[in-house]
Amino acid sequence: MQHEPSTRPDAAEPVTLPTARAAGCPFDPPAGLAVLREERPLARMAYPDGHVGWLATGYSTVRSILGDPRFSSRYELMHHPFPGGPEGPLPPAPVGDMTGMDAPEHTRFRRLLIGRFTVRRMRQLSDRVAEITAEHLDAMERRGPGLDLVEAFARPVPALMIRELLGVPYSDRERFQHHAHTIMTMDKEPEERYAALVGLEEYMAGLVAAKRAAPSDDVLGDLAEDSGLTDEELTGLGGFLLAAGLDTTASMIAHGTFALLVDPARSEALRTDPALAPRAVEELMRYLTVAPTTVRTALTDIELDGRTIAAGESVTLSLEAANRDPARFPAPDVLDLHRKASGHLGFGHGIHQCLGQQLARVEMTVALPALFKRFPTLRLDVPADEIPLRTDMNIYGVHRLPVAWDED
Repeated sequence: MQHEPSTRPDAAEPVTLPTARAAGCPFDPPAGLAVLREERPLARMAYPDGHVGWLATGYSTVRSILGDPRFSSRYELMHHPFPGGPEGPLPPAPVGDMTGMDAPEHTRFRRLLIGRFTVRRMRQLSDRVAEITAEHLDAMERRGPGLDLVEAFARPVPALMIRELLGVPYSDRERFQHHAHTIMTMDKEPEERYAALVGLEEYMAGLVAAKRAAPSDDVLGDLAEDSGLTDEELTGLGGFLLAAGLDTTASMIAHGTFALLVDPARSEALRTDPALAPRAVEELMRYLTVAPTTVRTALTDIELDGRTIAAGESVTLSLEAANRDPARFPAPDVLDLHRKASGHLGFGHGIHQCLGQQLARVEMTVALPALFKRFPTLRLDVPADEIPLRTDMNIYGVHRLPVAWDED
């Protein structure tokens, strides 16, 4: 049953989601989020489609909602928080898209995968991550200074790892990167994004058929042999894992490098003390929050922070604002590589916490120190304010990162 929204004084003036980042501040969330977090960490919000729901910006509020099963992740129940989004109700999640599922369906898929993404298993991949990293650093050295770090390093390293983990042939790398990039770009025409999604599904269907015929020693091969998933489910799940693994870590490596290069003391600290890397990665995840926003919808009336969120109301969760909450992280707008940033929401929280977070940690912990060790004079090749930012993407970061270094 739907209920009328809360009528507290600030409910009469719902806010809109702040999206404008201050000029010259490529790492900071939109300034309006900090104001809201201070004044109304749970505020009424007007959605572009006319829905009046909520915006959560405080750390404790956001974390509480992420961990509460009374809030749904199903796409067809939520309202899109950004202008220019889909008109009308959102369609249900494609088969295999775990982000848009609730329990028990989500639980069934996650149980099949969780043992294949454990901390121990991912750490066992460190040597392979180091090999792939070294190969791309060698290629950068051969090409010489004056290149795009996204294309040469940040994108291919995690792309190769997720393809190997899933069992996708290396020869198909360009096709997948194109589809994933198109799907994640918010300003692409719906028809173009749909075509990319269909292209990815068609390829994965062929790959699943091949794995069924001849199971292989990889995630898709294992699932094809003994998971009990249908072909449609396995195809959808494979596409979901591949697209997720291609983009987010690539953005973190590139944007993290950008953040370190604007203050040479930070990159030097990481270069001279590789043991700092695990803590630095957690702090970069908190500080940058490249997946800045998610949405949940109340399945029932819920009392939270002295407010009533009515059944059917969507809540936009600003993970980037929560990760900069001074009530949780002292001096939150400072990138402090020595900070103990445990508890950050860069990987989410609750049942939808990033399944591949341990792989992402291994990739970043290996790749970033290796990059600065190989190129101790690495620097931006254009002024920082000329770096093109991914403000048009679901995942924030940089489109390109031109870099140079001194040759021997």
